[in-house]
Amino acid sequence: TLRRHMAARHKGLYRGWCKSADFLSMLPEDAKARRKERDSKEQTQLENHFQRVNPGDKPAPYSDELFKEALIRWLIETDQPVAAFEHPSFQNMINLAFWATR
Repeated sequence: TLRRHMAARHKGLYRGWCKSADFLSMLPEDAKARRKERDSKEQTQLENHFQRVNPGDKPAPYSDELFKEALIRWLIETDQPVAAFEHPSFQNMINLAFWATR
């Protein structure tokens, strides 16, 4: 092909013309070098963007029993009165959380 002929016989002349004419060299080795440079700039793996999660770190699937335990733990650790569960704001918050998963 003409590109191979230019690369084999007139490489310097062709590259000089490309530079003066502000033309992108289409010689096979130049195209290959551009591809290699482009590929080295692109992200090739996702490993450095994500962190592996230990299977033991996953929260337990939802159950009413676990929810009750979490509520009681919250009540004790925040020193809330038992009446806090009956407060309209608390019930509204629980209802919002319930419907958020539906």
